[in-house]
Amino acid sequence: MKPFALTPEMTSAVGTFYPTGYVFAVFPDEAGARAAADAMQEQDRTDVAHAPPDAILQHVVRTLGNADDPLPSVGAEGVIVRRIADMASNGSHALFFEAHDEDSPESLTDLLEPLGCQAAFYYRRLIIEELISTPVP
Repeated sequence: MKPFALTPEMTSAVGTFYPTGYVFAVFPDEAGARAAADAMQEQDRTDVAHAPPDAILQHVVRTLGNADDPLPSVGAEGVIVRRIADMASNGSHALFFEAHDEDSPESLTDLLEPLGCQAAFYYRRLIIEELISTPVP
């Protein structure tokens, strides 16, 4: 498992976090994220990045910037970044990995749900699939 590093390709045209073709899966704590990464590696998901709360807050949340000024954005990216920020603020860790060509939203949900994932987002072109959702506070 490698550390998460935000690159320009992971943002939309306006700079908000939108890594097309990737999954951002959030886990309640570091132990859960590391156990999930180990399980995923056994299933040939070898290019998984770990994002601890401080990295999420410093890099992912930073992309929100002033995207909602003066009006809220039309897309869901800002809403999702805020939800990710709330989870990271409460100590959640995340795993970030590229979806395989054969992956579907259902197969990704089947992969992540048994691993204790609390929320997961699959960023596809023009749509963000919410694979696992937690209640919005």
